Amino acid sequence: MSWSFPLGRLFGSQLRVHATFFLLLIWIGAAAWADKGPAAALENVLFILVLFACVVAHEFGHALTARRYGIKTPDITLLPIGGMARLERMPEDPGQEIIVALAGPAVNVVIWAVLALVLGYQGGISELLQMENTTSGFLARLAAVNLFLAVFNMIPAFPMDGGRVFRAVLALFMPRERATRVAAGAGQVVAFGFGYLGLTSGNPILLLIAVFIFMAAAAESNDVSLHAVARNLLARDAMITQFESLSSSDSMQAAAAAVIRTTQHEFPVLTADGHLQGFLTRQAIFAALHNEHAMQPVSDHMLNDVPVRALNDPLESVLNALYQQGAPAVAITAPEGHMIGYITRENIGELFAIRAKR
Repeated sequence: MSWSFPLGRLFGSQLRVHATFFLLLIWIGAAAWADKGPAAALENVLFILVLFACVVAHEFGHALTARRYGIKTPDITLLPIGGMARLERMPEDPGQEIIVALAGPAVNVVIWAVLALVLGYQGGISELLQMENTTSGFLARLAAVNLFLAVFNMIPAFPMDGGRVFRAVLALFMPRERATRVAAGAGQVVAFGFGYLGLTSGNPILLLIAVFIFMAAAAESNDVSLHAVARNLLARDAMITQFESLSSSDSMQAAAAAVIRTTQHEFPVLTADGHLQGFLTRQAIFAALHNEHAMQPVSDHMLNDVPVRALNDPLESVLNALYQQGAPAVAITAPEGHMIGYITRENIGELFAIRAKR
Protein backbone atom coordinates (compact mmCIF):
# COMPACT_ATOMS: atom_id res chain seq x y z
CA MET A 1 0.00 0.00 0.00
CA SER A 2 1.35 3.44 -0.94
CA TRP A 3 2.28 5.88 1.85
CA SER A 4 2.97 3.01 4.23
CA PHE A 5 6.25 2.24 5.95
CA PRO A 6 7.65 -1.10 7.17
CA LEU A 7 8.12 -1.60 10.91
CA GLY A 8 9.60 -5.10 10.72
CA ARG A 9 8.48 -8.71 10.35
CA LEU A 10 6.36 -10.70 12.78
CA PHE A 11 5.26 -14.33 12.39
CA GLY A 12 6.38 -14.28 8.76
CA SER A 13 4.41 -11.15 7.74
CA GLN A 14 5.70 -7.63 7.25
CA LEU A 15 4.12 -5.15 9.65
CA ARG A 16 3.54 -1.75 8.06
CA VAL A 17 2.07 1.55 9.23
CA HIS A 18 0.30 4.08 7.02
CA ALA A 19 1.51 7.67 7.17
CA THR A 20 -1.97 8.89 8.15
CA PHE A 21 -1.75 6.82 11.35
CA PHE A 22 0.74 9.35 12.70
CA LEU A 23 -1.76 12.12 11.91
CA LEU A 24 -4.25 10.30 14.14
CA LEU A 25 -1.73 10.20 17.00
CA ILE A 26 -0.98 13.91 16.57
CA TRP A 27 -4.69 14.76 16.51
CA ILE A 28 -5.46 12.67 19.62
CA GLY A 29 -2.47 14.07 21.49
CA ALA A 30 -3.15 17.70 20.54
CA ALA A 31 -6.84 17.48 21.50
CA ALA A 32 -6.04 15.94 24.89
CA TRP A 33 -3.23 18.45 25.54
CA ALA A 34 -5.52 21.40 24.78
CA ASP A 35 -8.25 19.98 27.02
CA LYS A 36 -6.39 18.53 30.02
CA GLY A 37 -2.68 19.10 29.58
CA PRO A 38 0.41 17.04 28.68
CA ALA A 39 -0.26 14.14 31.08
CA ALA A 40 -3.66 13.47 29.49
CA ALA A 41 -2.12 13.78 26.01
CA LEU A 42 0.55 11.20 26.85
CA GLU A 43 -1.98 8.76 28.31
CA ASN A 44 -4.36 9.08 25.34
CA VAL A 45 -1.58 8.55 22.83
CA LEU A 46 -0.40 5.53 24.81
CA PHE A 47 -3.98 4.22 24.87
CA ILE A 48 -4.21 4.48 21.07
CA LEU A 49 -0.89 2.63 20.69
CA VAL A 50 -2.03 -0.18 23.00
CA LEU A 51 -5.39 -0.30 21.22
CA PHE A 52 -3.66 -0.69 17.87
CA ALA A 53 -1.54 -3.47 19.34
CA CYS A 54 -4.89 -5.21 19.91
CA VAL A 55 -5.80 -4.44 16.28
CA VAL A 56 -2.53 -6.05 15.15
CA ALA A 57 -3.38 -9.11 17.28
CA HIS A 58 -6.82 -9.19 15.58
CA GLU A 59 -5.21 -9.18 12.12
CA PHE A 60 -2.74 -11.89 13.10
CA GLY A 61 -5.73 -13.94 14.21
CA HIS A 62 -6.79 -13.93 10.55
CA ALA A 63 -3.26 -14.40 9.22
CA LEU A 64 -2.23 -17.32 11.42
CA THR A 65 -5.56 -19.09 10.90
CA ALA A 66 -5.30 -18.62 7.12
CA ARG A 67 -1.81 -20.14 7.27
CA ARG A 68 -3.42 -23.40 8.40
CA TYR A 69 -5.00 -23.58 4.95
CA GLY A 70 -1.79 -22.78 3.09
CA ILE A 71 -2.59 -19.07 2.63
CA LYS A 72 0.23 -16.63 3.33
CA THR A 73 -0.14 -13.05 4.55
CA PRO A 74 2.55 -10.88 2.92
CA ASP A 75 1.86 -7.86 5.09
CA ILE A 76 -0.38 -6.21 7.69
CA THR A 77 -0.90 -2.44 7.51
CA LEU A 78 -2.04 -0.16 10.34
CA LEU A 79 -4.50 2.52 9.21
CA PRO A 80 -6.21 5.27 11.25
CA ILE A 81 -9.46 3.28 11.12
CA GLY A 82 -7.93 -0.10 11.97
CA GLY A 83 -5.72 -2.75 10.42
CA MET A 84 -5.67 -4.59 7.12
CA ALA A 85 -4.14 -8.04 6.64
CA ARG A 86 -3.37 -8.66 2.97
CA LEU A 87 -3.99 -12.36 2.51
CA GLU A 88 -2.78 -13.96 -0.73
CA ARG A 89 -6.37 -15.04 -1.21
CA MET A 90 -9.45 -15.81 0.81
CA PRO A 91 -10.39 -19.48 1.13
CA GLU A 92 -13.12 -20.37 -1.35
CA ASP A 93 -14.36 -23.19 0.84
CA PRO A 94 -17.19 -21.58 2.89
CA GLY A 95 -16.26 -23.42 6.08
CA GLN A 96 -12.65 -22.32 5.90
CA GLU A 97 -13.64 -18.73 5.12
CA ILE A 98 -15.92 -18.63 8.16
CA ILE A 99 -13.13 -19.88 10.44
CA VAL A 100 -10.59 -17.37 9.06
CA ALA A 101 -13.11 -14.50 9.34
CA LEU A 102 -14.10 -15.37 12.93
CA ALA A 103 -10.48 -15.70 14.10
CA GLY A 104 -9.95 -11.91 14.23
CA PRO A 105 -12.97 -10.99 16.40
CA ALA A 106 -12.21 -14.05 18.56
CA VAL A 107 -8.87 -12.46 19.49
CA ASN A 108 -10.67 -9.29 20.66
CA VAL A 109 -13.11 -11.39 22.69
CA VAL A 110 -10.18 -13.17 24.38
CA ILE A 111 -8.52 -9.83 25.22
CA TRP A 112 -11.82 -8.51 26.64
CA ALA A 113 -12.32 -11.71 28.67
CA VAL A 114 -8.83 -11.49 30.16
CA LEU A 115 -9.25 -7.82 31.08
CA ALA A 116 -12.88 -7.92 32.24
CA LEU A 117 -13.53 -11.43 33.54
CA VAL A 118 -10.08 -12.48 34.77
CA LEU A 119 -8.55 -9.16 35.90
CA GLY A 120 -11.87 -7.50 36.77
CA TYR A 121 -11.52 -4.34 34.64
CA GLN A 122 -15.14 -4.12 33.57
CA GLY A 123 -15.75 -1.70 30.72
CA GLY A 124 -19.17 -0.73 29.48
CA ILE A 125 -20.93 1.81 27.30
CA SER A 126 -19.76 4.74 29.42
CA GLU A 127 -16.10 3.82 28.95
CA LEU A 128 -16.67 3.31 25.24
CA LEU A 129 -18.29 6.71 24.81
CA GLN A 130 -15.54 8.42 26.81
CA MET A 131 -12.42 6.79 25.44
CA GLU A 132 -10.60 10.11 25.69
CA ASN A 133 -11.54 10.49 29.37
CA THR A 134 -8.46 9.44 31.35
CA THR A 135 -10.45 9.18 34.58
CA SER A 136 -12.45 6.23 33.23
CA GLY A 137 -9.60 3.78 33.78
CA PHE A 138 -7.08 2.73 31.17
CA LEU A 139 -7.73 -1.02 31.21
CA ALA A 140 -11.51 -0.63 31.61
CA ARG A 141 -11.57 1.50 28.46
CA LEU A 142 -9.37 -1.04 26.67
CA ALA A 143 -11.74 -3.88 27.63
CA ALA A 144 -14.75 -1.91 26.37
CA VAL A 145 -13.12 -1.08 23.05
CA ASN A 146 -12.06 -4.69 22.41
CA LEU A 147 -15.60 -5.87 23.00
CA PHE A 148 -16.85 -3.14 20.65
CA LEU A 149 -14.32 -4.18 17.97
CA ALA A 150 -15.52 -7.77 18.15
CA VAL A 151 -19.18 -6.75 17.82
CA PHE A 152 -18.55 -4.09 15.17
CA ASN A 153 -16.54 -6.48 13.00
CA MET A 154 -19.41 -8.97 13.04
CA ILE A 155 -21.78 -6.61 11.19
CA PRO A 156 -22.90 -8.82 8.26
CA ALA A 157 -21.58 -6.56 5.51
CA PHE A 158 -18.33 -6.25 3.60
CA PRO A 159 -15.55 -5.52 4.34
CA MET A 160 -16.14 -6.44 7.99
CA ASP A 161 -15.48 -9.99 9.14
CA GLY A 162 -19.21 -10.50 9.54
CA GLY A 163 -19.59 -9.72 5.85
CA ARG A 164 -17.21 -12.55 5.00
CA VAL A 165 -19.16 -14.90 7.24
CA PHE A 166 -22.37 -13.70 5.56
CA ARG A 167 -20.84 -14.30 2.10
CA ALA A 168 -19.64 -17.78 3.10
CA VAL A 169 -23.08 -18.76 4.39
CA LEU A 170 -24.73 -17.44 1.21
CA ALA A 171 -22.18 -19.34 -0.88
CA LEU A 172 -23.59 -22.57 0.53
CA PHE A 173 -26.82 -21.86 -1.38
CA MET A 174 -25.75 -19.78 -4.40
CA PRO A 175 -22.69 -19.14 -6.61
CA ARG A 176 -19.84 -17.38 -4.80
CA GLU A 177 -19.92 -14.42 -7.21
CA ARG A 178 -23.61 -13.75 -6.51
CA ALA A 179 -23.07 -14.23 -2.77
CA THR A 180 -20.27 -11.64 -2.91
CA ARG A 181 -22.50 -9.13 -4.70
CA VAL A 182 -25.19 -9.53 -2.03
CA ALA A 183 -22.70 -9.12 0.84
CA ALA A 184 -21.01 -6.17 -0.91
CA GLY A 185 -24.41 -4.53 -1.44
CA ALA A 186 -25.13 -4.94 2.28
CA GLY A 187 -21.76 -3.32 3.00
CA GLN A 188 -22.60 -0.30 0.87
CA VAL A 189 -25.97 0.08 2.61
CA VAL A 190 -24.12 0.08 5.93
CA ALA A 191 -21.69 2.66 4.49
CA PHE A 192 -24.57 5.00 3.64
CA GLY A 193 -25.85 4.57 7.20
CA PHE A 194 -22.49 5.52 8.69
CA GLY A 195 -22.20 8.41 6.25
CA TYR A 196 -25.60 9.76 7.31
CA LEU A 197 -24.71 9.48 11.00
CA GLY A 198 -21.38 11.16 10.33
CA LEU A 199 -23.00 14.08 8.52
CA THR A 200 -25.81 14.61 11.03
CA SER A 201 -23.53 14.29 14.07
CA GLY A 202 -20.55 16.12 12.57
CA ASN A 203 -18.28 13.13 13.24
CA PRO A 204 -15.46 12.95 10.64
CA ILE A 205 -14.38 9.48 11.81
CA LEU A 206 -17.78 8.03 10.88
CA LEU A 207 -17.52 9.67 7.45
CA LEU A 208 -14.07 8.18 6.96
CA ILE A 209 -15.34 4.74 7.97
CA ALA A 210 -18.27 5.12 5.56
CA VAL A 211 -16.00 5.92 2.62
CA PHE A 212 -13.69 3.01 3.48
CA ILE A 213 -16.55 0.51 3.78
CA PHE A 214 -18.17 1.64 0.52
CA MET A 215 -14.93 1.43 -1.48
CA ALA A 216 -13.78 -1.84 0.09
CA ALA A 217 -17.15 -3.49 -0.58
CA ALA A 218 -17.03 -2.44 -4.23
CA ALA A 219 -13.42 -3.64 -4.55
CA GLU A 220 -14.27 -7.05 -3.07
CA SER A 221 -17.17 -7.48 -5.48
CA ASN A 222 -15.04 -6.47 -8.47
CA ASP A 223 -12.21 -8.78 -7.41
CA VAL A 224 -14.46 -11.82 -7.19
CA SER A 225 -16.06 -10.94 -10.55
CA LEU A 226 -12.61 -10.67 -12.15
CA HIS A 227 -11.62 -14.10 -10.87
CA ALA A 228 -14.90 -15.60 -12.06
CA VAL A 229 -14.31 -14.36 -15.61
CA ALA A 230 -10.59 -15.19 -15.54
CA ARG A 231 -11.32 -18.87 -14.89
CA ASN A 232 -12.56 -19.20 -18.47
CA LEU A 233 -9.64 -17.39 -20.14
CA LEU A 234 -5.97 -18.04 -20.87
CA ALA A 235 -2.94 -15.81 -20.52
CA ARG A 236 -2.80 -15.39 -24.30
CA ASP A 237 -6.25 -13.72 -24.22
CA ALA A 238 -4.96 -10.71 -22.21
CA MET A 239 -1.34 -10.51 -23.36
CA ILE A 240 0.30 -7.29 -24.55
CA THR A 241 2.35 -8.19 -27.63
CA GLN A 242 3.35 -4.77 -28.96
CA PHE A 243 5.88 -3.22 -26.60
CA GLU A 244 9.27 -1.58 -26.42
CA SER A 245 11.96 -3.26 -24.36
CA LEU A 246 15.19 -2.06 -22.78
CA SER A 247 18.64 -3.54 -22.27
CA SER A 248 20.15 -3.79 -18.78
CA SER A 249 23.06 -1.63 -19.98
CA ASP A 250 20.81 1.20 -21.22
CA SER A 251 20.99 4.37 -19.16
CA MET A 252 18.05 5.69 -17.17
CA GLN A 253 18.12 8.69 -19.49
CA ALA A 254 17.47 6.36 -22.43
CA ALA A 255 14.63 4.78 -20.44
CA ALA A 256 13.16 8.25 -19.84
CA ALA A 257 13.21 8.84 -23.61
CA ALA A 258 11.24 5.60 -24.02
CA VAL A 259 8.59 6.94 -21.65
CA ILE A 260 8.12 9.97 -23.91
CA ARG A 261 7.76 8.05 -27.17
CA THR A 262 5.51 5.26 -25.86
CA THR A 263 2.43 4.90 -23.67
CA GLN A 264 4.00 2.13 -21.57
CA HIS A 265 4.06 2.30 -17.78
CA GLU A 266 6.54 -0.55 -17.48
CA PHE A 267 9.38 -1.75 -19.70
CA PRO A 268 10.68 -5.33 -19.99
CA VAL A 269 14.46 -5.56 -19.68
CA LEU A 270 15.65 -8.29 -22.06
CA THR A 271 18.90 -9.96 -23.05
CA ALA A 272 20.06 -9.89 -26.68
CA ASP A 273 18.29 -13.20 -27.34
CA GLY A 274 15.00 -12.03 -25.80
CA HIS A 275 15.17 -13.60 -22.33
CA LEU A 276 13.69 -11.61 -19.45
CA GLN A 277 16.02 -10.00 -16.92
CA GLY A 278 13.51 -7.77 -15.15
CA PHE A 279 11.03 -4.90 -15.45
CA LEU A 280 11.61 -1.17 -15.14
CA THR A 281 8.62 0.87 -13.98
CA ARG A 282 7.85 4.45 -14.89
CA GLN A 283 7.95 5.35 -11.18
CA ALA A 284 11.51 4.02 -10.95
CA ILE A 285 12.51 6.11 -13.96
CA PHE A 286 11.08 9.30 -12.48
CA ALA A 287 12.71 8.57 -9.11
CA ALA A 288 16.10 8.05 -10.79
CA LEU A 289 15.81 11.32 -12.69
CA HIS A 290 14.75 13.16 -9.52
CA ASN A 291 17.80 11.79 -7.68
CA GLU A 292 20.11 12.72 -10.58
CA HIS A 293 20.83 9.12 -11.54
CA ALA A 294 20.10 9.61 -15.22
CA MET A 295 23.37 8.07 -16.35
CA GLN A 296 23.12 4.95 -14.18
CA PRO A 297 22.32 1.68 -15.97
CA VAL A 298 18.80 0.26 -16.04
CA SER A 299 20.06 -2.83 -14.19
CA ASP A 300 20.50 -0.71 -11.03
CA HIS A 301 16.81 0.23 -10.90
CA MET A 302 14.87 -2.66 -12.45
CA LEU A 303 12.76 -5.22 -10.58
CA ASN A 304 14.27 -8.68 -10.84
CA ASP A 305 11.61 -10.82 -9.17
CA VAL A 306 8.98 -10.80 -11.90
CA PRO A 307 6.47 -13.68 -12.13
CA VAL A 308 6.50 -15.66 -15.38
CA ARG A 309 3.71 -17.66 -16.98
CA ALA A 310 3.28 -19.67 -20.17
CA LEU A 311 1.06 -18.73 -23.09
CA ASN A 312 -1.67 -21.25 -22.26
CA ASP A 313 -1.67 -20.86 -18.48
CA PRO A 314 -5.05 -19.91 -16.93
CA LEU A 315 -5.54 -16.16 -16.72
CA GLU A 316 -6.61 -16.62 -13.11
CA SER A 317 -3.07 -17.73 -12.22
CA VAL A 318 -1.78 -14.50 -13.81
CA LEU A 319 -4.27 -12.47 -11.79
CA ASN A 320 -3.20 -14.23 -8.60
CA ALA A 321 0.47 -13.55 -9.35
CA LEU A 322 -0.20 -9.84 -9.90
CA TYR A 323 -1.99 -9.42 -6.58
CA GLN A 324 -0.05 -11.86 -4.42
CA GLN A 325 3.43 -10.74 -5.47
CA GLY A 326 2.61 -7.07 -6.03
CA ALA A 327 4.48 -7.17 -9.35
CA PRO A 328 3.89 -4.49 -12.02
CA ALA A 329 3.44 -7.18 -14.67
CA VAL A 330 3.56 -10.90 -15.40
CA ALA A 331 5.87 -11.94 -18.24
CA ILE A 332 4.62 -14.47 -20.79
CA THR A 333 7.32 -16.70 -22.26
CA ALA A 334 7.51 -19.15 -25.13
CA PRO A 335 8.53 -22.80 -24.49
CA GLU A 336 12.12 -22.00 -25.45
CA GLY A 337 12.22 -19.30 -22.75
CA HIS A 338 12.20 -15.96 -24.57
CA MET A 339 9.59 -13.38 -23.67
CA ILE A 340 6.72 -12.88 -26.10
CA GLY A 341 4.47 -10.55 -24.12
CA TYR A 342 3.32 -9.44 -20.69
CA ILE A 343 0.16 -8.75 -18.74
CA THR A 344 -0.66 -5.91 -16.33
CA ARG A 345 -3.61 -5.17 -14.06
CA GLU A 346 -4.68 -2.38 -16.40
CA ASN A 347 -4.97 -4.48 -19.53
CA ILE A 348 -6.77 -7.26 -17.67
CA GLY A 349 -9.29 -4.63 -16.56
CA GLU A 350 -9.62 -3.42 -20.14
CA LEU A 351 -10.16 -6.97 -21.37
CA PHE A 352 -12.93 -7.56 -18.84
CA ALA A 353 -14.55 -4.21 -19.65
CA ILE A 354 -14.64 -5.12 -23.36
CA ARG A 355 -16.07 -8.56 -22.66
CA ALA A 356 -18.71 -7.02 -20.40
CA LYS A 357 -19.77 -4.69 -23.23
CA ARG A 358 -20.09 -7.66 -25.57
